[in-house]
Amino acid sequence: MTIVGTLPNIAVGEVLECVGEWEMSEFGRQLRVATFVPYTPVSAKGLARYLGSGIIKGIGPRTAERIVAQFGEQTLAVIELEPDRLMEVKGISPAKRAAIVAGWEAQHEVRKIMLFLQEHQVTPSLAAKIYQQYGQDSLNVIHENPYQLEHDITGVGFKTADAIAVELGLPHDSLPRIMTGIKHTLGEASNDGHCYLPREECVTRAATLLAVATELVPPALAELARARRQPAASAEADGETAPGTARREVIVEEDRVYLAPFFFSEVGIARRVHQTHRAASALPPIPSAAWGQLLLDAELAGGSAVPLAPRQRDAVRMAYEEKIAILTGGPGTGKTTTIRALVHLLERHGISYALAAPTGRAARRMTEATQRPASTLHRLLEFIPSTNQFQRNEQRPLPIAFMIVDEVSMIDLVLMYNLLKALPPTTHLLLVGDADQLPSVGPGNVLHDLLASEVVPHVALTELFRQAAASRIIVTAHGVRDGVMPDIIPAPESDFFFMPADSPERVAALIQQLVLERLPRRYGFDPVRDIQVLAPMYKGAAGVQSLNEQLQRRLLLHRTAGTAPAADSEVAAGARTLHIGDKVMQLRNDYDKGVFNGDMGLVASIDVHTSVVVVEFGEGTFRQSVSYEPHELEALTLAYAISIHRAQGSEYPAVIVPLVMQHAILLQRNLLYTALTRARRLCVLVGEQRALYRAVQNDAVTQRYTTLTQRLRLDTTQANTIS
Repeated sequence: MTIVGTLPNIAVGEVLECVGEWEMSEFGRQLRVATFVPYTPVSAKGLARYLGSGIIKGIGPRTAERIVAQFGEQTLAVIELEPDRLMEVKGISPAKRAAIVAGWEAQHEVRKIMLFLQEHQVTPSLAAKIYQQYGQDSLNVIHENPYQLEHDITGVGFKTADAIAVELGLPHDSLPRIMTGIKHTLGEASNDGHCYLPREECVTRAATLLAVATELVPPALAELARARRQPAASAEADGETAPGTARREVIVEEDRVYLAPFFFSEVGIARRVHQTHRAASALPPIPSAAWGQLLLDAELAGGSAVPLAPRQRDAVRMAYEEKIAILTGGPGTGKTTTIRALVHLLERHGISYALAAPTGRAARRMTEATQRPASTLHRLLEFIPSTNQFQRNEQRPLPIAFMIVDEVSMIDLVLMYNLLKALPPTTHLLLVGDADQLPSVGPGNVLHDLLASEVVPHVALTELFRQAAASRIIVTAHGVRDGVMPDIIPAPESDFFFMPADSPERVAALIQQLVLERLPRRYGFDPVRDIQVLAPMYKGAAGVQSLNEQLQRRLLLHRTAGTAPAADSEVAAGARTLHIGDKVMQLRNDYDKGVFNGDMGLVASIDVHTSVVVVEFGEGTFRQSVSYEPHELEALTLAYAISIHRAQGSEYPAVIVPLVMQHAILLQRNLLYTALTRARRLCVLVGEQRALYRAVQNDAVTQRYTTLTQRLRLDTTQANTIS
């Protein structure tokens, strides 16, 4: 029979007792394993296979055969109880005997940990992650503070850690549990973009999460607001708290409850904006009379037959003369041309500068557009994942006089704070973005708040240039932004289409036809490399998860001509199976591997013996091959379909967007606008016309709890802060 699932640390020759559920796949009946118990073999043949599998360091196949030939069915008892007798076997020295004993003890400890965790309702896959993180300290960590798992292990949420804690006997209404629940509640709110929660809402949410009486939460909140945590020795001061001093994890200001990093980030951004405005400039002044010729030279250097528009000229001059400035505009309005003109001006005057964007994909686009090197902000600021710290800060600022950052709508509160900390007060900063796109995935709404404060000078580019005005994609996007329904009458040579389908299932079926047959045949698009499906939601028949499963299956059959894939072309990755040729996305920044959250690639090879997967990211000069060990595969997800939020900062040759009323809760104008502006050559909307109408008419923007605008309007330079 075939069993699938995460079964860590098993070896050839073992007998497994498995509990799971039968399921059918296109390749037959298989058991999806939920839990399992391994049993060591008892026969001589089984013992030789088991010991020779490599599960015990120091024993290979030949050594295993000699040991079993010497001790027979008593082999394991000898290794555990009489290890000195191993030297009776030819070729085993005292040093090798010690290595075998150490390997056996380590393997025995792993088994003990795995069995303990499964007995306490921990799945095998999670047990493997726990052991990977803590090793032989796993049981000690879990007993001392099971909530540590949430902080240290990707994929472990509060509910999982809480279930383990309750299973181990932590009282349901204990103060530590409620305090942890409050922090989790604030963390969940930050995942929704909030920087804080109103006190009453925080109390209600925490009580609901923990299933405790509401009156138990305020005392725990008060204790959290008093408690101070000593930062790790490696942690640098954030500029708001003296180095080496303990600081609070939760800040209560009036009726607002913050996690401390978000409070200090809001206060810090406002302070540094005002400090930068007041500081001297690092740039040489340019007389007013010289600007005309300088801008003309910039136009000629850019190689454009079209001169800079008046507002583009205003933007270049504003960026040079103001310490912090904002340039906004939709697609086709000339933001890139303006940046190129500014870069030419800086280079002509010998002014040091840096170009950066929030993501690797956005940075690559900036590099291609300007023909100058651009970096991710994390790399520019020298982020160290192991310490979660940026090495560039107020003590070690960036050695530049000018900073240009693109795709600013994607920058969250904490990243903006760390950027400002790393810039000398004399450095100029130009923030470039599209104010009508979705806000950042992380907490805050930085670009919106900066614009709303009216503290930072701003130029908005609104004129569509001739080439852009010929694109129905761009014209439609600007119309959607203004609440105008798209023209859905098909035009043969258009780059924008609406294809009606009256149910999520029909939408999904039509999308599969478009990806596999119609668009490749009509336009020559590669169904994997060129076509990207962008969905508003993850769930439902036309959601990201279902579309990925369907597209993976159909494309796999297409690649294998309808036959079952070879065993050496696939690998289990949790509940998923990855195949050679699959389109995948990286889910988090990995600076050791040089891949970042949102990077897309193709599975290039799979080692059937080690389950190591090699993914090829990027194209041309940006191409790189990255290896993933089995325990690292959770950092990858299928990417035939992704959420519109995840597509920010990227462009694709062809974009397909499902629109169904099943996703009504998220059908908003800025979401559709963002999806449209991701398409470079073709955009196809597939779905219900009433869903399209709802998205265009719904200009409600989900409100985020943030006070950055108010803090910016007040000069906070001399304000006292809570530390």
